[in-house]
Amino acid sequence: MEFASVYHRTVDNYCYMLDENQLIINLKTGYDVKEVNIVYGDPFANGILGGGEEWNGDKANVPFKKRLKYQLWWTTTIKPAFKRLKYYFELVTDTERWYYFEDGFVSEEQMQIKGRSRQCFTMPWMNPIDANKVPEWVNDTVWYQIFPERFCNGDPSLDPENTKEWKYEGGVGHHDFYGGDLKGMTDKLDYLKDLGITGIYTTPINESPSNHKYDTTDYEKIDHNFGDDETMKKFVEEAHNRGIRVMLDAVFNHSGYFFKPWQDVLEHGRESRYFDWFMINEWPLSDKRGAAKKGQLYTFAFFDSMPKLNTNNPAVREYLIGVACGWVRKYDVDGIRMDVANEVSHVFCKELRKALKAIKPDIYLLGEIWHDAMPWLRGDEYDSVMNYPLAGSMKDFFLDKSLTGEDFEFMINRCYTNYMQQTNDVLFNMLDSHDTIRLRNVTSGLDEYNCLFALLFTMPGSTCIYYGTEIGMEGGFDPDCRRCMPWTDIEQGKYNEQISMTKQLIKLRKEEPLMRERNFHFPADYENPRVIQFQKIGWGETLEVVVNSSDNDIEIIQDEDSKIMFSRRLEGDVLHANGVCIRYLSNKQNI
Repeated sequence: MEFASVYHRTVDNYCYMLDENQLIINLKTGYDVKEVNIVYGDPFANGILGGGEEWNGDKANVPFKKRLKYQLWWTTTIKPAFKRLKYYFELVTDTERWYYFEDGFVSEEQMQIKGRSRQCFTMPWMNPIDANKVPEWVNDTVWYQIFPERFCNGDPSLDPENTKEWKYEGGVGHHDFYGGDLKGMTDKLDYLKDLGITGIYTTPINESPSNHKYDTTDYEKIDHNFGDDETMKKFVEEAHNRGIRVMLDAVFNHSGYFFKPWQDVLEHGRESRYFDWFMINEWPLSDKRGAAKKGQLYTFAFFDSMPKLNTNNPAVREYLIGVACGWVRKYDVDGIRMDVANEVSHVFCKELRKALKAIKPDIYLLGEIWHDAMPWLRGDEYDSVMNYPLAGSMKDFFLDKSLTGEDFEFMINRCYTNYMQQTNDVLFNMLDSHDTIRLRNVTSGLDEYNCLFALLFTMPGSTCIYYGTEIGMEGGFDPDCRRCMPWTDIEQGKYNEQISMTKQLIKLRKEEPLMRERNFHFPADYENPRVIQFQKIGWGETLEVVVNSSDNDIEIIQDEDSKIMFSRRLEGDVLHANGVCIRYLSNKQNI
């Protein structure tokens, strides 16, 4: 047996409470393992530990498995009668049978040795308060990300000096201003409601000298070029009136150069009461204006104008938590997205969650983390993270023509075995954002673009559209991905066809629960290597998704019972190259 491929621990995504009664247990093995059984029971079923007891549990088959590239992921659900569980695994290959315990592998012969230690895996107690709980409303939400400065200019009187004429095409600069504001965002709420949007994530809106606002000057003040407190309250109120929730961006990893505490440090040095608010390794800095040699001062990346806040300091934590709680109380926002969420201290994250959930128990706490984020998703910090691994994997499939439908299966299964099921239900899925090249610029044409866009709406979690993605808006890397929204062209109908397709996908996502279902069923064999195919099964129905990313048309089996929900370039039984079909199979499971 491939012993090195087998892995399990009673922690994180391998063993966790789905709720106060159900325990999810997952195991990795190699492909040589053909069957897995779990032997389980109460730790005290045959006496107290160390009392000479001979423990024997019940045996049950582990029924579900997902295919990863080099391993299998086995899953089962147990309901311990007395809130605790002791267990080990029986692993069966074509020629061998081994037993997997916490301290390693035991052969059939060794299992017969009387008195031999059996160091089982153990879940000591299922305390309900320790279960990872996430806001249920997020799974039903279709988000829309807005970069305020480029979305809509609703009040030209607020425009900063040297504001440029609203510009649709490329060539926007890092320091350009075009006058977007909160009034403009409010004016376009009816457009978003008509699109089907039920959540808005807006990048920072606090006082800052930049167009992106990630260098905060004042965390308790709306940027004067965007509006004021009343404008913000009006925006949230009008959004709520349309059934749209609002999530703000919190930049708590670092401040801006003109943040008053940092200015105080620059003026008074070590005598400043705020000196320990920042991560300063060597003083004085090379330049009294705040410029530093690498290593003298920790910052966001290597930008001296964004000094890193010291969230190890209780005073800093207290201040920032007060800021976030103030936003919720003042504006009634429904979510907080944490910028650079993996660099602030875990202690800060835990304290922030506790404070915010005390005010609004179902508030959504989202972290900007681009990699495996399990340490932040144990139920006491963030509810979810921005699912950049999923976005990268999906785009890679269309960029790398050597990848197959089977590779796509491995990618998807990897992304959705990283975390707990409840986390998967509220992952923040997107294909582009203010930090990435736009989706339209990484696809070969609109057909390929729409294949990827449609796939996004079939993924578990919640779906986010970056402003302009609904029309196939172009844009290169930052800052080109932050072009102005082309409202004149939209209003003249230039993008009606693409907007219509977006509306269909949003409607399907909201009305068909299987579009949000977390479990995938992939085919046993792939006839065409460049065709993505999977099913989702539940509520007595089967939803099938077929995406033809090959260069050739393919025939798909249709019958009188199948119901086409969404189709691009499907004629009769033929799905054209770079086309997508989403359909119900009326209780038939073809895969």
